Amino acid sequence: MAAPRLLCRARLDPAAAGATVDLEEDAVHHATRVLRLGVGDALTLFDGSGGEYAATLVRADRRGASVRIERFVAVERESALELTLAQAIVAVDAMDYALRKATELGVTAIQPLVTARSAPLAAGERGQRRVGHWRAVAVAACEQCGRNRIPDVREPQPLAQWLRGWKGSGIVLDAGAAPLAAASAAPPGAVALAVGPEGGWDPREASALAAAGFRALRLGPRTLRTETAAAAGIALLQWLWGDWR
Repeated sequence: MAAPRLLCRARLDPAAAGATVDLEEDAVHHATRVLRLGVGDALTLFDGSGGEYAATLVRADRRGASVRIERFVAVERESALELTLAQAIVAVDAMDYALRKATELGVTAIQPLVTARSAPLAAGERGQRRVGHWRAVAVAACEQCGRNRIPDVREPQPLAQWLRGWKGSGIVLDAGAAPLAAASAAPPGAVALAVGPEGGWDPREASALAAAGFRALRLGPRTLRTETAAAAGIALLQWLWGDWR
């Protein structure tokens, strides 16, 4: 059984075998209260910069917990496909699902989009808390799936604003278009997969995506929920052009 994995937000040193590291409060809670680890148990740390660290829990008490770094393992589980999920903001559970599965499936970045039919995002501190929650979802998914680099969950942007700044190629899911599996040639550089909200793209948004060079493709004959479409589209792109080949 693989050792449990935890993110360490402090930068770790690949040469620091034998060093002792204090875990942050949330990592202490996860290790001791959720995973029920005890002194002597093995775990794996990663700091998001690449590679991971075999470690052993050496202290767990009311003051916190500490681990001893045993060795650095220079393993990477990242796809060569530089893929951004451009996901219209949807209801809480659906958005969490889309972000979690996108992380597990290896996207490089996640761009939440404000669209005509997207779910509302509160302004100010409440909105920032939701963005922070999305980033925590991505971290937890990395801990689970073995990724050592956390996808960049970006600040939400209106679709038109994001399109003005996007420099790569793109695919937009459209139930009336050609099958996605027909996209045989891998585009050069970064790719974005644009997934609309539960009510679909507004006609003006669809036109803007087309004008920006996004190729409209469909996944199949059935109507998928937005979070299902995101996961299925990413998986197919990884199979066509990424690390599922």
